[in-house]
Amino acid sequence: MIGEASLQQEIPKNKDQQIIIVGGGPVGMGLAIELGQRGISSCIIERRIGTHRIPKGQNLMQRTLDHFYCWGIVDELRAARVMPVDYPIGGITTYGNLMSEYWYKPQQREAVKDYFFQANERLPQYCTEDVLRNKISTMVNIENYQGWRVTDVSQDKRQAQVFLINEEDGELRSLNAQYVVGCDGAHSVVRNSIGIQRSGSNFDQKMMLAVFRSKELHEGLKRFPEVSTYRAMFPESKGYWHFFGRIDVGEGWFFHAPVALDATTENYDFKALIQKAAGFEFKCEFDYVGFWDLQVAVAETYQSGRIFIAGDAAHSHPPYGGFGVNNGLEDARNLGWKLAAKLQGWGGEKLLASYSQERHPIFKETGEDFITARIEREGKFFEAYNPEKDLNAFLDAWEKKRVGTSKMATAYEPHYEGSSVIDGPPNGVNSAHGEHKLKARIGHHLAPLSLSSGRNVFEEIGNDFCLIALDGDDEIIKNMVEIADKMGIPFRVICDNQKDDREKFQARYILVRPDHYIVWKGKSSPKNIEGLFSKAIGK
Repeated sequence: MIGEASLQQEIPKNKDQQIIIVGGGPVGMGLAIELGQRGISSCIIERRIGTHRIPKGQNLMQRTLDHFYCWGIVDELRAARVMPVDYPIGGITTYGNLMSEYWYKPQQREAVKDYFFQANERLPQYCTEDVLRNKISTMVNIENYQGWRVTDVSQDKRQAQVFLINEEDGELRSLNAQYVVGCDGAHSVVRNSIGIQRSGSNFDQKMMLAVFRSKELHEGLKRFPEVSTYRAMFPESKGYWHFFGRIDVGEGWFFHAPVALDATTENYDFKALIQKAAGFEFKCEFDYVGFWDLQVAVAETYQSGRIFIAGDAAHSHPPYGGFGVNNGLEDARNLGWKLAAKLQGWGGEKLLASYSQERHPIFKETGEDFITARIEREGKFFEAYNPEKDLNAFLDAWEKKRVGTSKMATAYEPHYEGSSVIDGPPNGVNSAHGEHKLKARIGHHLAPLSLSSGRNVFEEIGNDFCLIALDGDDEIIKNMVEIADKMGIPFRVICDNQKDDREKFQARYILVRPDHYIVWKGKSSPKNIEGLFSKAIGK
């Protein structure tokens, strides 16, 4: 160790922690809440004192809202919405600027709404962070170190150690914990400290981000149905978006687009670029202008011994499709219950190893197939089709593109059929590609069907292992409950019949794990109940 961390022998230590979380953004806070609700103490180390006001991470998928429901704050999240309640979340795509006669409104996340308990939502990330922060303030087993910067991490067979410095007065400190999770962004100190490498696609393309206010832009876009986002696609832009997003309705906007590599805030005319993309002149006032590099990077693994990474520390990408914060919060949900299981004694090392095993291929495919491939595909489209050269060919291809864009939402269905802690099919794989179904499928997310009481299954299932028994045999249920109790597994049972909505599960018994993925299903008892449970908890 060098520099600040080289003084480790002189650094005062505070009490040991169960989990140290480096990074207090939405992923770090979500993980702390997931752990805290399971009785696991943690501390969050975050160098920022205040909240940034850049409206990134706005597109929250249905699955993400399910997390907030399980954390008991979904109503608070919806109440934090900046746009009016029920204002449409969809988007418009145009050929050329936003005044083009060629445009479409593809079906997006609404295409899969029946397969999730909660509807999707849209609000700036800083509003989401406020909701998470307020929840954390009510939880006594979460400690905050705001204004502290992590300089290094280390580990041995017994524990992990974090070295940090106070940004204001230079005080040095070290903390010990059973495990450390780096949720500290794309330039993760945690990831770099443990030597995890990243790979992916670097487009060698600089992008600009502007946050601005303009009532005239709002008025000028009333030609379209009400939507939240607008993509202007120019043939010369090689598939890169000129993207407008609403912050509110009437005035607030953000915009990102490709710019020259040598562009700076001093030499570039941002207003001209925005007006070119809009297709008309309008007054606007800038609140922020900055740059970012267009690249997809995925860590080779999400774990090294007692140290894990999650969110942007594990996978970073351009804001195309809203995959970033949603995948980060899924990381938190996946890892949280597994860490709790290990610390509480009923989960094994294989359960911890399953976090990287499950989550790594999901984002690797997300980055390659849903982001990089889309950019390349759209670049080729605009090279090949031009309404001024062959209108009929363009119109035919434009319609096919609209349909293809709509299919992307239904094709994105992360699942863990190949997980070592799932009783999955032979040759199963963990993949971002799938098909949404109400039918119960091993390794897939449970569908939100109604019980005979009229309540949704998600209102009864809780956050532990759950057996859904539909016209189940009392003796089988009793055996499974007793074995789960003997193994120390938090366990509950939902008993109902197979009539009405439940028929769509097409299963009599469904074993669901704490993050609501299906471990096993069957028409009769598992052949080896204890063996099944041992597999599910990594022992």
